[in-house]
Parts: sequence; structure tokens; C-alpha cells
Amino acid sequence: MSVTFGILGSVLETSARLLRLLSLLQSRHMWSGDELAERLRVDVRTVRRDMDRLRTLGYVIHSASGTGGGYRLEAGARMPPLLLDDDEAVAVAIGLRLAGMGGVAGIDDSSARALGKLDQVLPGRLRSRIGALLAATVAVPPDRSWPVVDPATLTTIAEACRDLIRLRFDYRSHDGAISNRLAEPHRLVTWGRRWYLVAWDVHVCDWRTFRVDRIEDPVTGAEFTPRRLPTDNAATYVARGVSAAAWRYHATVTVNAPAEVVAERITAAVGAVKPVDDHTCVLETGADTLDTLALYLGLLGADFHVTDPPELTEHIRSLAARYTRATP
Repeated sequence: MSVTFGILGSVLETSARLLRLLSLLQSRHMWSGDELAERLRVDVRTVRRDMDRLRTLGYVIHSASGTGGGYRLEAGARMPPLLLDDDEAVAVAIGLRLAGMGGVAGIDDSSARALGKLDQVLPGRLRSRIGALLAATVAVPPDRSWPVVDPATLTTIAEACRDLIRLRFDYRSHDGAISNRLAEPHRLVTWGRRWYLVAWDVHVCDWRTFRVDRIEDPVTGAEFTPRRLPTDNAATYVARGVSAAAWRYHATVTVNAPAEVVAERITAAVGAVKPVDDHTCVLETGADTLDTLALYLGLLGADFHVTDPPELTEHIRSLAARYTRATP
């Protein structure tokens, strides 16, 4: 009987060590044998045997000797089990619940199935935490007018961005007109439930923003050399372009403050700041109403002069008179 318990204890100890080893491999790109032996409190020979055991379970583990060598967990031909700590498991569950709100066709069903599988293997303490969060959260029903992106189109575009490959596609404009485009894709940007492609339009020789739900039949082509985006990042470029396209009123305002100070007080969706000198800059902004524009300018905390439009100047004069009358 004692021999049986000894064998069982050895198996359990090895299994626990394998799980710990797998968790370490998933947490970092490369581990040396000595580092793993120290963490697991075993010798290097045991680490090598454990690596062979993981390989028989389907994990692809690359090993390299010499300076800078070690062990690295790589992607395999099939999906092996993953080890998640408590916080990671909760984050994955919340992410799966929110994924259905991302505007990608069919992802809500896939997320629900994945969440169901995760729920089956969660320990009780985590199932309770996640269950409380999900039960206490109410999502606003989706607006049927929200655009839905085809996942195949999305992955084709993403791969073209990664591999620097041109895309040819049909693009449907706001009024329904179809045009054929040839573009050098740069980045995908999500804003709310909408997906946008930032790309260099080869035909017009300029940067453009395309709504992905209006892109049809994308086909990959030749490789290209990436160009430099005119803004700091793709998100800023989309925010400025999409906001400007939706504005009813556009304004140009000279602000008596350094450009970096003004830039810190607004978001990219509000407008673009261009320096004039060390103490002055020009703000190009806009909004749907003159009241909103006046509010933006009032929050800058600096003197300014409106260049255009004239109706904004008159509106600010009217507001100034109203505030003056409100002052004893």
C-alpha cells in the first residue's frame, strides 16, 4: 500500500510541476534551463525530461543551446490547453462577453460558445466572481442600423496590413455609388462599433480612410514599401477625419498659447493644432452647433481670435453680451 501511495504522490508531483512549467513558458518568450530549474526547484536534467513530456502532449517547444539560448513555447498545429491565472481568466471572460458588441458578424455566437467552455472549467470562486459581474451588467440592445463587418473581409485586410500587400476592392460610398479602389493598407482602427481602414489610395496619391463595412470583395496584390502617415498614429488620423466629415460648422481660431499646451487640452476628435510661434497656434476645429464650438473655445483657458466662420464670431458676441448682462 505504501508503494502505491508513493507512486501516486510522484505522479501528482510531476503533474503539478508540468503545469507550473507550462505556466512559466506561457509567461515569457524565452527561458534558460537554469532559470527554469531554479524556479521549479529541480535540476536541469529534470527540466529536460519535463520538456519531453510536454512535447508528447502536443506542445511545440523550441530549444537552443549556447549563449542566449533556452526554451521557447511556439505555436503548434493544434490548440493545446492554456493556463490562466485568476485575473487572466476573469479578463478573458469579460472580453468574451463584450466581444459581441464589436460589430463583427457572427462573433457574438462564437464568443458565447467560448464563454460557455470557459465557464465549465472555472473553479467555483472565479465562476462566482464572473457570474456576479455578468448578472449585474445590462447591455443596451444593439441598434439595427449599426454597421456589421464581415469577418473574412476583416482578416483579409488585417493580413494585408501585416504583410505590406496592396488591396484592390470595391468601395460603396454614403450615397451607394460603387468605385474600384487600389490601396496600400496601413492600419485598422476601431471607433465604437465601426471599423476603419487607413490606407494610401494609389489612384488619388493621398491618404484615405475607408469604412470596412463598405469594403466589398478585397483582393490582395503586390507588395509595397510602407509610407509615413501624416499624423502621429492611425487612431488620430481617423478621429480627425471622421469628426471633420461629420461637422456642420468648421472653424479656424488663433489661440494665444503654445501649441503643445492647447494640444493637451483637446482630443484628436475635437480638432488639429498647428504652431505659429512659441506663444501662438492655430486651432482647426468644428462641431454640429455653434454653442458646442463656443464651449470648446471657452474651455481652452486662453485668449483667442476667430478667423472663420463669421457666424461663430457673431454667436460669441451674443454670448458675451448675455454673460455681461448676467454680471451685477
